[in-house]
Amino acid sequence: MAGFYELKKSSDGQFMFNLKAGNGEIILTSERYTAKSSAENGIESVQTNSPKDERYEKKTSTRGEPYFVLKGANGLTIGRSEMYSSTSARDNGIESVKTNGPTKDVRDKT
Repeated sequence: MAGFYELKKSSDGQFMFNLKAGNGEIILTSERYTAKSSAENGIESVQTNSPKDERYEKKTSTRGEPYFVLKGANGLTIGRSEMYSSTSARDNGIESVKTNGPTKDVRDKT
């Protein structure tokens, strides 16, 4: 089952999206955008940048939990992952975004 994007409004009225794996699990969450068109551009950026290894930055939270951010060609963060229990789980998350990110399936919930 292929992944998909879910475009929606956040609780503060801004726009955001989640990239979900085929099983519905969120694998990447976007930044918040004031305009819907900006969120749509963010989806296009994930579609373009997600297959590229060099766009991922592996990080560790202050509580020691591994996570990653996906950056665009301009170096700005497009989205971030959840917190993982291990670096191998984080690396699997990156692989899932690389696989599912190019999908053109966008489900508009706005």
